[in-house]
Amino acid sequence: MQMFFYTMELISAWTIPFVILLIVVWGAIKRVPLYESFVSGAKEGFDVAVMIIPYLVAMLFVINVFRASELFGDIQWAGQWLLTRIGWGDYADTLELLPLALTRPLTGSGSRALLVSTMTEHGPDSFLGLTASLMMGSTETTFYVITVYFGAVQIKKMRHTLPACLIADAAGMAAAIAIGYLLYFGQR
Repeated sequence: MQMFFYTMELISAWTIPFVILLIVVWGAIKRVPLYESFVSGAKEGFDVAVMIIPYLVAMLFVINVFRASELFGDIQWAGQWLLTRIGWGDYADTLELLPLALTRPLTGSGSRALLVSTMTEHGPDSFLGLTASLMMGSTETTFYVITVYFGAVQIKKMRHTLPACLIADAAGMAAAIAIGYLLYFGQR
């Protein structure tokens, strides 16, 4: 068994260099000017990066406004108050995942920080830790993806893309919470 893991580790270590070597050899066989092609591709990548910078700056500004406003804490408090009033107080602890649910469509690194915070506070094997992991895997960083891809091709009117993506994120969050309750509710 140890030999199997050693072999897999060796294959993993050499896969990317082998693929790069294969591309270089294939390009040489086809007589492609390799260095010129590489430089041309790098220049295009740099041009795309420069083109999307204004979109990324706008997105980062919005994220920082949300973080600084402490809106997440106020929404969480109101939700806990409401759930307690209607008799669902047992489910109020799920609202601790609300900042993650609201941050995930905005930023991957910010939502990852909230995930780590949840796992540090409640434990990685707790109901909240496991449900937070489900939430991270069930959704996408919608605004980042739209910013990068639409900005790269300079599309300014998104039409139905944003509402469709946000609906998909909401469905992913709802499914993650439902699956979390089905699988992990006893681990509270």
